[in-house]
Amino acid sequence: MTALSCPLCNSLNTHHFHSDSKRDYKRCQNCLLVYVDCTQHLSPSQEKAIYDLHQNTIDDPGYIEFLSRLAKPLLERLPNNSEGLDYGCGPGPALAKLLKAHGHRISVYDPFYADFPEHLQQAYDFIVCTEVVEHLRAPKREFDALFELLKPGGWLGIMTKLVIDAEAFAKWHYKNDQTHIVFFSRPTFHWLAAHYHCQIEFIGNDTIILQRNPGRYND
Repeated sequence: MTALSCPLCNSLNTHHFHSDSKRDYKRCQNCLLVYVDCTQHLSPSQEKAIYDLHQNTIDDPGYIEFLSRLAKPLLERLPNNSEGLDYGCGPGPALAKLLKAHGHRISVYDPFYADFPEHLQQAYDFIVCTEVVEHLRAPKREFDALFELLKPGGWLGIMTKLVIDAEAFAKWHYKNDQTHIVFFSRPTFHWLAAHYHCQIEFIGNDTIILQRNPGRYND
C-alpha cells in the first residue's frame, strides 16, 4: 500500500469524496471504501482519550439492547458451544458476556483495553466486531488477519453505520467522530464478501453477517 492507495484494496483509483473543517475524505473507485488519509489520523493516545470518555458498560440495558441487534441473529446461526472472539471489545466486553450467557466460549481482544496477543493465535468458529471496523487504520491488514483466524464455515458479525451517498455523507454525524476513519457501504461489504469467499447478509441498517465458505482459504 502507498500513501495514495486505498487502505482496503490497494487500488490507486481513488478520488476526493468530501471535505469538512477538520478532514478530507477520499473514495476508492474499486471497493468504494470512503476513508480519511493517514496524514489526518489522530495519534493513538488522542484516540484512546476519546474512547475513555465512552460510558458503555456491561450492565447498561440500553447498550445490551443495542448489541442484541447483532447477538440475536448470530445466536440463531451458531452451533451449540461455539468458540468465538470479541475483537475490539473495549473496556466493557458486554457482547462477550451476552454470548457466554448463551453457552458459547469467547475470548476478547482490544489493542487498548484487552491486549492479549495470545488470543490472536488460534482459530475461531465466530468473530464479532461491534463499532470497530470504522476505526481501523489498516483495514486490509486487519481483515486479512481476522479471516486467518476464522475457520471455514465460520461467522464474522459486524456492526457499523453505512455510507449511503455523497449528499447524505455531508450531513452525517457519524463522520464527525475523529476516531472514525474508514466508512463502509453495502457495495464495499459485497467486495469484502467476494474477496474473502464469504456469503453475506445485511440485517437492519448497521448489522452485517458474513459466513466464510467451507473449504475456502485466503488467496
